[in-house]
Amino acid sequence: MKLTDFSYELPKELIAQHPAEPRDHARLMLYDKKTGAVEHKHFYDLADELQAGDVLVFNDSKVIPARLYGKRVPTGGKVEVLLLTPVGEDRWEVLVKPGKKALPGTTIEFPGGLQAEVLDRTDFGGRVVHFTYDGVFDDIIDQIGEMPLPPYIHEKMEDPNEYQTVYARERGSAAAPTAGLHFTDELLQKIRDKGVEEVFVTLHVGLGTFRPVEEENIEDHQMHSEFYSITPEAADAINRAKAEGRRIIAVGTTSIRTLESAGTTGTLKAGSGWTNIFIYPGFTFHIVDALVTNFHLPESTLLMLISALSTREQILHAYDIAVREKYRFFSFGDAMFIH
Repeated sequence: MKLTDFSYELPKELIAQHPAEPRDHARLMLYDKKTGAVEHKHFYDLADELQAGDVLVFNDSKVIPARLYGKRVPTGGKVEVLLLTPVGEDRWEVLVKPGKKALPGTTIEFPGGLQAEVLDRTDFGGRVVHFTYDGVFDDIIDQIGEMPLPPYIHEKMEDPNEYQTVYARERGSAAAPTAGLHFTDELLQKIRDKGVEEVFVTLHVGLGTFRPVEEENIEDHQMHSEFYSITPEAADAINRAKAEGRRIIAVGTTSIRTLESAGTTGTLKAGSGWTNIFIYPGFTFHIVDALVTNFHLPESTLLMLISALSTREQILHAYDIAVREKYRFFSFGDAMFIH
């Protein structure tokens, strides 16, 4: 399959710059993957589309204020650092701009007494840095860091919690698992009252989720590894539901990648590890039956993943409808329920 097979035309004015208010008033496209039928609802209608016994699986990863601004020592040149993944004692894999000025041996100074030494380059154009500081690293990051909004969001965010799900609890993501941004506490309670089971897994969103595909043949694309964790309780709940023929509904592509990484045998394994799973059409799903997701960038691994749940042609047709109906796209945009 070619990269251009996953392209579509998107008017810039449909790229959402802020979330719906309230969150669950975003629009919701219902998409039947068997028939291709499309219906138009609002996200608060999701409870009506779920059945008692369904299992909703959420990624409870919490976004850290991962964008740091510093200066090179001794030149004073400005540097932007995006924290991606911790890789050892005070060592992180990061992205640095401008990268050509951040060679191994470079020292970067940040506010709050934080310093970083560039140790090495990574295979994906990033850097490994070692931080030195006084105090607690997380507290310093909370003080000096900014929420790492995607580059297509140009409006300033007044409240950092806008880019955090209401159920976020495990610190570690460099980007939000955005399908979950639509849920409110009230909607979650309504869904529980209907007899839907909720299960939480963790995948810390890093470079693997948003790194662009550059290879012409998509099969040649190499995903970057991201850390995931599944508790024994979560695995038991999902395996029990599978055995009873109940639907497993992933909230977001990161939840799908977690479940399918740890469920290759059809039975979900508890534990933690690193996944670089790349899901595209032709993939056989072992765990997930349905998906709540946003509308994704053209030629992205996320668009390829949701195409695997149906077909590329059907998903692109649904996207054409979304453009025509003026749905809002990307992180703060509207949602789809593929069932």
